[in-house]
Amino acid sequence: MKGIIFTEFLDLVEDKFGLEMVDTIVSQSKLESKGAYTAIGTYHFSEMLQLLQNLSNNTEISIDDLLLTYAEHFFSVIENSYPGLLATYKDPIEMLSSIENHIHVEVRKIYPDAELPTFVVEEKTANSLTMIYKSSRAMHHFGLGLMNKTFEHFNSSAEIILEKIKEDGTEVKFIIKKNE
Repeated sequence: MKGIIFTEFLDLVEDKFGLEMVDTIVSQSKLESKGAYTAIGTYHFSEMLQLLQNLSNNTEISIDDLLLTYAEHFFSVIENSYPGLLATYKDPIEMLSSIENHIHVEVRKIYPDAELPTFVVEEKTANSLTMIYKSSRAMHHFGLGLMNKTFEHFNSSAEIILEKIKEDGTEVKFIIKKNE
């Protein structure tokens, strides 16, 4: 997992819960990296799981809710760091439907060894989108948070239904209906 995911996560934890919480969750975790991350480094996903679990335990906030909050934070990183990518699109449905064939292609140019989830568009209209998310990491709530912020970015809103295809969350259907 790319280091930017870790560095931004720890920045969010510091912003929302304080530096002491960062120290707490890092010390409670058995991290090969010792909690020292660089944005361009690559780290084991198990480290992110430990940090999330320890943050959840210490705050009594579910991992899914933490991932939603983190995704909202991370979208602002995308807005600030890659404004040209977002400017390519005029509509949230168009942008979300291009995750696999455009956005992830661009991400791989910057981070060639990034392990990204797969998004398969099943159905698309001007105001709706059905996609299948597949990832061994089961971070679908991170995806959901990014989708919510995508609609907000375009001054729009949507109803997004998440249906687990596999109980462990490694395969999820997103049914998105843009509000008129």
